[in-house]
Amino acid sequence: MRISEGHSQRRNVGLGLALVSAFAFGGSGVAAKPLIEAGLAPLEVTWLRVTGAALVLLPLAWRHRGLLTRRPGLLVGFGLLGVAGVQACYFAALSRIPVGVAMLVEYFAPALVLGWVRFVQRRPVSRAAVIGVVLAVGGLACVVEVWSGLGFNLLGLLLALGAAFCQVGYFVLADHGSDGRDPADPFGVIAYGLLIGAVVLTVIGRPWGMDWTVLTGRADLAGARVPALALLAWIVLVATVIAYLTGVLSVRRLSPQVAGVVACLEAVIATVLAWVLLDEHLGVAQVVGGAVVLSGALIAQTSTPKAATAEPVAASAPVEEEREFSAGG
Repeated sequence: MRISEGHSQRRNVGLGLALVSAFAFGGSGVAAKPLIEAGLAPLEVTWLRVTGAALVLLPLAWRHRGLLTRRPGLLVGFGLLGVAGVQACYFAALSRIPVGVAMLVEYFAPALVLGWVRFVQRRPVSRAAVIGVVLAVGGLACVVEVWSGLGFNLLGLLLALGAAFCQVGYFVLADHGSDGRDPADPFGVIAYGLLIGAVVLTVIGRPWGMDWTVLTGRADLAGARVPALALLAWIVLVATVIAYLTGVLSVRRLSPQVAGVVACLEAVIATVLAWVLLDEHLGVAQVVGGAVVLSGALIAQTSTPKAATAEPVAASAPVEEEREFSAGG
C-alpha cells in the first residue's frame, strides 16, 4: 500500500510539473509575437531567449561542472537536440509551411517517443499512453486548424519533422540522465544544454546584426504599450528557465511517453493565451480540439510510471497492473 501511494504521489507531482512546463512554454509565443512585430526576427528572439536563460543558469553550470567530464555526451546531445535543434528546425520550417502544419508535425513527437520506447528500448508501452497520443494528436490538429493552411513543401515538412525528432531527443535524454548508478543532476543538464544551445544558435542566427534598439522601447500587447525588456524577461525566466526545469523534472517522475503527451497542452495554452491577450480568434473547432487534447493528456497520465516496475514488492501481495503492449506484441 505504501509503495502504491508513493507511486501515486510521484505521478501527481510529475503531472503538476508537466502542466507548469506546458503553461510556461505555451506562454512564450504571446510574449515573443509583440517583439517580432516591433522589428526582431523570430530567430533573434529565440537567440535572446536561449542565451538569456543560459546566463541566468551559469551558477548552476559552475556548480555541476563535474558533468563536463562525467556525462559530456548527454550534455552535448541535450544542447544540440533539446534546445538548439528544436528551435532552429521549427523556425526554419515556419518560413516554408503554415504555422499550424509546422506545429502539428512537431507535436507528432509523442507518437515518435512511443515508437522509440517500444522498438528501440524494447520496453512495454501502456495502452493509456497510446490512446492519449492518438487523442492528443487528433485534438491538436483541430487546435491549430491544420486544414486552413494545408500546403505541401517538402523541405518545410522535413524541417518540421526534424523539430519533432529533436523534441523526441529532449524527452529521451531528459529521462536518460536519471539512469544508472550515477545519475546526472537535471539542473546541471539543463544549464549546460542551454549553454551549448546558445553557442549553436549564435552561429546560426548571427545576432550581431540585430536591431538592439527594439529592446529599449515598448511593444504592443493587447492594446497596451509594454516595455520590450519586460516581455524578454518573461520569455527568458518563465518560458525558458522555468519551462525547461519543470519539463525535465516531470519527465523523470512520469516517463518520456506520458510527459510528451501532456506537453501537447502547450499548443492549447498558446492558443488560449493568444485569444485572451492578443485578441486572436478562437473558433469552435479549436475549443473542441483543446478538450480532446486535454482528454488525451488525462488518459495518458494514468499510465503506470516507469518507477513502478523498479520497486520490489512482496511476492504474496496482490498487485494490479495496467495492461500493456509488450515488445513482443
